[in-house]
Amino acid sequence: MSIVPRFGALAGTLFSGLVLFSGLVWASPSGAAELIMMEQPGCVWCKRWNEEIGIAYPRTEEGRRAPLRRVDITDSWPEDLSGISRERLTPTFVLIENGVEIDRLRGYPGEHFFWPLLAGMLEKLPEKIN
Repeated sequence: MSIVPRFGALAGTLFSGLVLFSGLVWASPSGAAELIMMEQPGCVWCKRWNEEIGIAYPRTEEGRRAPLRRVDITDSWPEDLSGISRERLTPTFVLIENGVEIDRLRGYPGEHFFWPLLAGMLEKLPEKIN
């Protein structure tokens, strides 16, 4: 016996409430947000970011909401990023959704400043509740 017919409306209401209560808005897979990290070989600030943030980033809520995509600025520029301007300063972090730039952070200000700045960037993502 399925609980869906009996509790379907209640379950839907509870689920919707949990999604809204959580305060988290997740991008849909088709229009998923990405955090582009522009980097280059020998970048000491990229190395520091990797040591302080990069190891944990994929396991954080932020990392699940906007997975990291690394782009080496010394390589050819990816075609799907043609609308995103390349930087000479690394690291530069660009939050995109559906190929559109939402916000940009130039440089790495240290782990204590990075997380609040990233949170501010993520707040600019369009709200999507599926």
